[in-house]
Amino acid sequence: MASFHIPQDRVNWTWNAQHEPAVRVQSGDVVTLDVANASGGQLSRESTVDDVALMDFSRVNPVTGPIYVHGAEAGDALRVDILAIDLDCWGWTANIPGFGLLADQFPEPHLRISQVTDRYAEILPGIRVPTAPFIGTIGLAMNAPGDHPLVPPSAQGGNMDLRHLGAGCHLWLPVAVPGALLSVGDTHAAQGDGEVAGTAIETSSSVTLRVHLEKASHLRTPRLETPASAYPSNACWVTSGIGPDLWEAARVATQEMVEWVARLGGLAPEDAYLLTSVAGDLKISEIVDAPNWVVSMHFPKAVLEGGPR
Repeated sequence: MASFHIPQDRVNWTWNAQHEPAVRVQSGDVVTLDVANASGGQLSRESTVDDVALMDFSRVNPVTGPIYVHGAEAGDALRVDILAIDLDCWGWTANIPGFGLLADQFPEPHLRISQVTDRYAEILPGIRVPTAPFIGTIGLAMNAPGDHPLVPPSAQGGNMDLRHLGAGCHLWLPVAVPGALLSVGDTHAAQGDGEVAGTAIETSSSVTLRVHLEKASHLRTPRLETPASAYPSNACWVTSGIGPDLWEAARVATQEMVEWVARLGGLAPEDAYLLTSVAGDLKISEIVDAPNWVVSMHFPKAVLEGGPR
């Protein structure tokens, strides 16, 4: 088993099967990647809301890599063991105009810079969200020519924002091209399921992975195995959205929670929206009783009670 390191300057801004590999490894090797935050360096600890309005969206969500795995070919699966995620000491969360589940209700840019520790991220004075580091974007090259945007996920993974992709998780990705070409980016200190405002607590990090090649798996979509600690039990406030349209039901459940959190915490609606994005979980609670489905939003009570210390 060999170990490799990829620095933060070995990034790409698209998925492309022709990107030059940053390293070439064997199955079983370990790779540490330095990952930029999702702004690609456009936001810093000193940034203001004016910087959000000026962001260049062709330069967001950069991915470090790619990693070429010898012997990988279409039809195989690449198992990625996430060994460690070491976070930076700060992160950002923003409302970006035109982006997010309630974009029509929050049209103006908004920004919060969090202090990040190994226990919590303080997004507002006295309001601490438990840190749960994970990889927002991790995927392989697609079998399609040319450049492809990084933001939408695909069958090869990518910007999935699955908050359980943290240390101790095993992820299987379908290989589509020779060498697999694994890339990683968009690490988060914390995020709720749904990432409803469009951003989590976005931060840079150092990520350590082990890759394993599984031949002829013929996997269709990504799969993962999480450690038990990925599912903490919390006392929550819960809102719901009910109707025949899951998108609209998700919007209603989120809107109701934003209003509730704002009232309970004495917060501006914009801050309640960002807080719901980083700490609240959207769930499909019922999808069998036609014609109406139920989406619920769960928000941990502890977050507004001071959070972890």
